[in-house]
Amino acid sequence: MTYRTRRRLSLLVLLVVMPAWIVTALVLIAWWDRSFGRMPAALEMLVYLVLGVVWILPFRRVFLGVGKADPEAPATNDDD
Repeated sequence: MTYRTRRRLSLLVLLVVMPAWIVTALVLIAWWDRSFGRMPAALEMLVYLVLGVVWILPFRRVFLGVGKADPEAPATNDDD
């Protein structure tokens, strides 16, 4: 996958997938509260932590090196 594609895909993931995942996590916790009652605070925090980490696992290759300079770009000489 090219640098430019990874960069665009990472933007898509951050703007679309991450908010959708957050809404899904909140809906899941709300469903649990309605169905089984409120979880203990420590368990609820653990669930949020796990859900906060799990969403990124499929996308970790997309984000590798995105913050660095484009390795495919021609070298520029900034001696001026």
